[in-house]
Amino acid sequence: MKAIIFNGSLERRSESTSGRISQYFAEKLHQTGFSSEIFTLADSGIPLFDVTLTKTPLAVERMTQLFLEADIHFWLAPLYHGSIPGVMKNCLDWLEVTSGHYQPYLTDKTVGLVCWADGLHAMQGINTMDVVAKSLRAWPLPFSVPVIRPALFDHEDPTKISSLYADKFDKLISIATTKRIERI
Repeated sequence: MKAIIFNGSLERRSESTSGRISQYFAEKLHQTGFSSEIFTLADSGIPLFDVTLTKTPLAVERMTQLFLEADIHFWLAPLYHGSIPGVMKNCLDWLEVTSGHYQPYLTDKTVGLVCWADGLHAMQGINTMDVVAKSLRAWPLPFSVPVIRPALFDHEDPTKISSLYADKFDKLISIATTKRIERI
């Protein structure tokens, strides 16, 4: 089984919030026997969505292949001015190139959602991703993780995810990989 971790942030540093969350998910998925790939939007070279192009850009072809091959998606995004980053939405808009496929877009893919904000509004990003996932014919999980960023990392070891959010991430991963909601 394959999973894709869609890092929708423009941060490139591995020690960034998005880098640490992406790495946490990759390690946990590996422990459960899933192969995973981190798709870092900042390094992808995805151009602005342009329906007038006669040839699909190579970066979009690669992204589309990764997204379609994955059984499970985890979308990670910071909250920027009340929503997900525009470049993340732009990337997802490129899935329009699959509209002619037998199963277009992300038909029947499972999607886990994580959004972080410095305040209490990360759920707005979750709501946006939920609508986009459903529009792409995917199945967002009934459990998502809105993160209050100041509580994300352990206070004694700021390189580690706090136990509060590690438990929530683990639950999201468990639901995605087993299709069961259980107490953890």
